[in-house]
Order: sequence, then C-alpha cells, then structure tokens
Amino acid sequence: MTINQKIMTTRGQIYKCEICGNIVEVLHEGQGELVCCGQPMLLQLEKTEEVGLTEKHLPVIEKTEKGILVKIGSVPHPMEEAHSIEWIKVERKDGRICRKHLSPKDKPEMEFNVSPEEVVAVYEYCNLHRLWVTRV
Repeated sequence: MTINQKIMTTRGQIYKCEICGNIVEVLHEGQGELVCCGQPMLLQLEKTEEVGLTEKHLPVIEKTEKGILVKIGSVPHPMEEAHSIEWIKVERKDGRICRKHLSPKDKPEMEFNVSPEEVVAVYEYCNLHRLWVTRV
C-alpha cells in the first residue's frame, strides 16, 4: 500500500484475527487499519453461493406466527465443536440489527420476533466457512 492509499472501514463489515480468533464488527465507519495480535485483521467477505461444499450455509427464512425462523442451510448445518454456526444476524430495513449466538449444542436455527417484511438480509457465521448472507 502506498502512503496515499487510505484504508476505510464500512459500517457492518466483519473482521477476524487469524491468530487469536477475535471477531470485530464495524459500528462506525472510519479510516485506519484494524489490527489485532500485531497484524491486520482480515475482512470477512460475504458468501452468497454454495459451490463445492457438502454442508449448506445459506440462511433460509421461514415465516412464523411470531416473525421469522432462520434455518442454516437447506439441510441442517452440522453443529459440532470443530464445525458449527457461531451466530445469526438479521438486518432490518430501519437499520436495526437482531443477533443471536449459538453453541455447538444448539440446532442450526433461531427464531426472531421480526416481521418478514422488515428483513433486508440474514447473515450467519460458520467457524470454518466464515460469513454467509441471504439478501431479501
């Protein structure tokens, strides 16, 4: 990078430290590089197509009486210590975010008290295959 190039973060971006595993979500846009453990954190690119993986990762959204049920994968994603979904995030049209964390003991799904009409996108983070998104 040259001196004239400026690194900009964008609200909502997800970064991960490849050394310690810290994950950061940008809440306020700014200039500068996100660094952890002495090295730049890696921007987690949003995946939208499942190519070459046997496990399915794209969030599937179903309408319920209370709002929406988000299931990870068209077939249930594995939930084991070595391979699991860490969290699911719902982004709403008004900019509000709903996020729920999962453990390897949980089912790869979560219900949100959000009207389907309010949903812009649903994200999920797999500890192996990283960040996935379904845009509505």
